[in-house]
Amino acid sequence: MSEEQIVYTALENLLETTQFKGEWDEVTKKGLDGTLRVRIGENVLQFNVKVKKELRKHMLPQIFAFNEAHQPFLLIAGRLYPGIKQELRNHNVSYLEANGNLYLKTPEKWFWIEVNKPMPVKPQIRSRAFTKTGLRILFAFLRDQALINLSYRQIAGQTSTSIGNITHIINGLKQEGYVVNVSKNEYQFQRLNELLSQWAEAYEQTLKPTLSMGRFRFVDKDRFDRWKKLKLNTPKTLWGSEPAGELLTGYLKPAELTIYTEESRSELIKNYRLIPDGEGLVRVYRKFWQQQEADQHTVPPLLVYADLINSHDRRCSETAQKLYDEYLQTALS
Repeated sequence: MSEEQIVYTALENLLETTQFKGEWDEVTKKGLDGTLRVRIGENVLQFNVKVKKELRKHMLPQIFAFNEAHQPFLLIAGRLYPGIKQELRNHNVSYLEANGNLYLKTPEKWFWIEVNKPMPVKPQIRSRAFTKTGLRILFAFLRDQALINLSYRQIAGQTSTSIGNITHIINGLKQEGYVVNVSKNEYQFQRLNELLSQWAEAYEQTLKPTLSMGRFRFVDKDRFDRWKKLKLNTPKTLWGSEPAGELLTGYLKPAELTIYTEESRSELIKNYRLIPDGEGLVRVYRKFWQQQEADQHTVPPLLVYADLINSHDRRCSETAQKLYDEYLQTALS
């Protein structure tokens, strides 16, 4: 369904379920999609509205920001998953699903209706840009947009993949509207914030699980609290996720540690006094990119952002937003 279809389907189902009548006004301002007046008996409530087909974890900070800046705010969505709805309720975000389910909380009114089955969602067919290989190349493009205008041979050399893969990936980005030709031999990215969101979601689901080297714990338990004093073998081994978020923003006390590395398991165990432990608080992943400044102790902010935004933890999401504001927003605007 289009966003307009989502709105009118939601209003029809809301009326059938509750007898609440909604009037939609599509007025785009400040990133919003319109305003909605909901008649409840003799009362009329008006909301600033953002419409989403689906909502994923990495999109939540944007919705929370809209909710704070544009009260009274309402999210209308084609479909919301239970964990996402819980997060929205935790942050006092009112929402309406296309099936007519409603969570509405204002100083005067509070409704929570959860009686209708979710609307079916047509699976999205993704291009080669969102395969495991495509996500690695897309990571390189998002870090350095100028890379896309090198020759395919140069891009392949810098990303350790084949020229054929580069062809398929760039064609896939063009097919999905993220890359356009501005001249015969020059490309330009567009909708970069949307592309970042798509990459972060696909990275969590498709690429990251294949990189896992397992969980570990320190031989010396007090090493966890003294993690900042641990000397990593940079740039082979780098902090990611929560510790990287703390190092880059000073905002987050890690509940667990994440490392990205080129070192082997035996080297990790020897160098950092780690023990494999399925319940351990040290997660280890293989590095999947090449370029890294030698004096850096964290993975690139783009990857830190993706790891944190895909977490269910509120402070991780807040730290991800700080990272976006400080390190990513300018490059992606």
